Amino acid sequence: MSQKFELQCPRFALFPALLAAGQRHGMSKVILEDHERQALTYKRLILASLILGRELSRKVGRNQNVGILLPNVNGLVVALFGLNAFGHTVGLLNFTAGIRNLISAVKMGPLPFVVTSRKFVETAQLSDAVSALAETEVAPGRKVSVIYLEDVRKGLGIAAKLKGLLTSVFAPWCWRKSAIDPDKPAVILFTSGTESVPKGVVLSNTNIVANSAQIFAHAEGMLSPADTVMNPLPIFHSFGLTAATMMPLLNGLKVVLYPSPLHYKQIPKMIGATQSTILFATDTFLQGYARFAEQRDLASIRFVIAGAERVKDQTRQQWQPTVILEGYGATECSPVISCNLPQANRPGSVGRLLPGIEARIEPVAGIAAGGRLFVRGCNVMTGYLFADKPGVLVPPAGGWHDTGDIVTIEDGFLSIAGRAKRFAKIGGEMISLAAIERICADLWPDADHVVVNLPDPKKGEALVLVTTEQRASREALLAFAKMQGMAELSVPRSILIVDAIPVLGTGKVDFQATQALAKSRLA
Repeated sequence: MSQKFELQCPRFALFPALLAAGQRHGMSKVILEDHERQALTYKRLILASLILGRELSRKVGRNQNVGILLPNVNGLVVALFGLNAFGHTVGLLNFTAGIRNLISAVKMGPLPFVVTSRKFVETAQLSDAVSALAETEVAPGRKVSVIYLEDVRKGLGIAAKLKGLLTSVFAPWCWRKSAIDPDKPAVILFTSGTESVPKGVVLSNTNIVANSAQIFAHAEGMLSPADTVMNPLPIFHSFGLTAATMMPLLNGLKVVLYPSPLHYKQIPKMIGATQSTILFATDTFLQGYARFAEQRDLASIRFVIAGAERVKDQTRQQWQPTVILEGYGATECSPVISCNLPQANRPGSVGRLLPGIEARIEPVAGIAAGGRLFVRGCNVMTGYLFADKPGVLVPPAGGWHDTGDIVTIEDGFLSIAGRAKRFAKIGGEMISLAAIERICADLWPDADHVVVNLPDPKKGEALVLVTTEQRASREALLAFAKMQGMAELSVPRSILIVDAIPVLGTGKVDFQATQALAKSRLA
């Protein structure tokens, strides 16, 4: 089964695309703001990017891979566009990933330079991590050089600022569409490692600009330059990078950045203060914002666009009358693959495919409906980087990305049955762990639930429900599951009650940690 929707692939690099957006929407338009309420127009963003980009280039040399270790602040966006303007590839580092994963990322890139901020390192208590990075060898005899933005700013004299101002005047001609190879790698993102060892995902300029265009075209007038986007999602995650930052910036929508999605009390207040109209978030974060929001904090929001995890019915009820539009993506696809729309919203699905994405569904043994989803399009990554072969790009075969998800498509709407890796074979039957989790969520809607599979000497695999429901019992779950038509074979034999489910900094469940927790507790 295959579906394809047409969209001409836009071939721009990030910085020229920003210039084009400024010319289209007006250089004086305020387009970016962060939690310190520092507002940047297109003109100021372009000027700052050129000044910082030139100075960083002077320090690192030509055509380098440069890591950025920063939260969602204006400086991160300025550094990203600035480095792109001067031909560098940016590795966006997940500062919540821990020292081991950060070291793995800089080696994998490799990233011989890391840009950060002393203020951020101190606030986030990352001194040990940054010290470890500075001692990491990315090549024989070559350690990571850490560059602090405070030092760069101190070194900027009048001459550098005047040169930047002059350059910005001629930027539309100097950085014309073809000045930077659109197929050149723009960013390296690092997968969260929810199910396996983290990998590097290399996205080209075209990948990101194309996905931004696909999202905007798919929205069919839902988004406009009059909107203000609130983005609390980390930019080191593809959802926060492309959907919630690049897409609006390149289409004239103002972006408000917030440094941590976990500030459940502060973010609703920031939404109210900035009168944001569009919010990008995950289900976990949406529950927190709704729980702590005061009256009128969220009144300006027209639409919530949710991804990265399934949206629960309880979350939709919390946000009424605001409509939640659930979407679906993968880092390897820059990331958005499909999304619901106000005029075509089917809760429980993840919407229709974006234009320009071709989908192929391959049957999976033991699963009757749907199959494994493969996608192809100009938003699909350049390739993977692996820890055992640093810097070696492994492109997707034939341009197709294997999502690893089992899906069905009905009336054009995509529904996710679960990850292929999150199916267990018990008694010869293929059982979806996600389907069991949905049953648990219906029975105990106020709690979080994850089902993991552990080795079993008799049946091959055994299911364990890890839940925050303090009154959970197998008897209650079994009775409810039978009412829903689920076979007893699918009901977990063991239930582990915990205070909290392990999650990653992106808001996703950490399945590896949850499985390890279940294994250690039930050993």
